[in-house]
Amino acid sequence: MTTLRDVQSTIESLYPTRGAESWDSVGTASGDPDAPVERILFAVDPVAATVDEALGWGAQLLFTHHPLLLRGVTSIAEDRYKGALLARLIRGGCALHSAHTNADVVETGPTGTIFDLLGVPQGAEHRIPFEPLADQPERGIGLVGELPEAVTLREFADRVAELFPATAGGVRVAGDPDMLVQRVACCSGAGDSFLSHPLVTGADVYLTSDLRHHPASEAREQARLNGGKPALVDTAHFASEFLWLEGAAMRVREAHPEIDVRVSTQNTDPWSWQIEQPR
Repeated sequence: MTTLRDVQSTIESLYPTRGAESWDSVGTASGDPDAPVERILFAVDPVAATVDEALGWGAQLLFTHHPLLLRGVTSIAEDRYKGALLARLIRGGCALHSAHTNADVVETGPTGTIFDLLGVPQGAEHRIPFEPLADQPERGIGLVGELPEAVTLREFADRVAELFPATAGGVRVAGDPDMLVQRVACCSGAGDSFLSHPLVTGADVYLTSDLRHHPASEAREQARLNGGKPALVDTAHFASEFLWLEGAAMRVREAHPEIDVRVSTQNTDPWSWQIEQPR
């Protein structure tokens, strides 16, 4: 019998908690370590849709990228959504575990997976983290690397749109569509805090999510003094952190072939539709 404790050990070996940011809250939010696990559902977000899917499938573990209890929580009363979700999971015998920034820093995490799909060569000499870990400088938040050959910004953005799951917000781009880009900076999830980072400002294009008006505007104004670089490619947060899940599920499946492991196909981006405005 494989227990939650066994799976926790495997996840820890893949995504060590020591790699998490100090503000993060990763690991098991609920669940009995000695309870058996036969089915695991992987998802980006711990929300009603993925909880429904996990319980409907009979999973004993819902593994998510985003933690449910990231911010301070003083109550899990069931008239609040976090309490309601936790109560349903507990009653349904389904544990909840997350790997967030401790997965972001790993070579096979969200940003590393994006680089794999874009064709950026693997290896520490080809991929430099924005913020290297003290004990493992080849790992860290964000990456910069080079495409095998230069492409236009339009071609690069089109490739991103093809690779990432479709969302209501789509892919937004700031920059000359015909400019050539080869050196790519990337941070999956919300990345506007790195807009002024030297590795980002030294890149041809910065691929990230959740860019706000003022930080993006200031970055683009500064880029005008640097030949228009870096261009910005902004995607939905959910989309940038979905792609790595299949690899994570595969690694857990390899470690525990006796467990049925599935990746949720639910689109948990909070935006559901948009109005196309006439130009």
